[in-house]
Amino acid sequence: MKVILLSDVKGKGKKDSVINVSDGYANNYLIKNNLAVPYTKRSSEILSEELDVKQKNEDALVASLNEVKNKLNDKTITFKVKTGAQDKVFGTISSRQIADKLKEKGFNIDKKCIKIDTAISSLGITQVSIELHKKVKFKINVELVK
Repeated sequence: MKVILLSDVKGKGKKDSVINVSDGYANNYLIKNNLAVPYTKRSSEILSEELDVKQKNEDALVASLNEVKNKLNDKTITFKVKTGAQDKVFGTISSRQIADKLKEKGFNIDKKCIKIDTAISSLGITQVSIELHKKVKFKINVELVK
């Protein structure tokens, strides 16, 4: 029996996928627990409409995130830090500090989106990756000055 999954089912498939399962499993477990609906002409039309709406929303989100990317790509954020002997920086710059600095500039970027490869703990410029979406990735420069 063909069914459309309404939610992820471990070992069977992801939400919105069409799968073939035995009649008993479909009727007694998937449909009974609202995990799936039978695959019919009408249910397939509804699924395709929902997927179209989801795709349009995804495209709009990516477009708005690309605008943020274009404004921030290869920009430099400067942090004034305290240094000790031989210009050694006290502490490191974290993704939270970078997110706070970006928020001051009017960009609301979550600290989880900021990927720091190596610790930012020396004077000079370091590149930091920002991944707003799996399709929207860019780099900014973080500069530490005395």
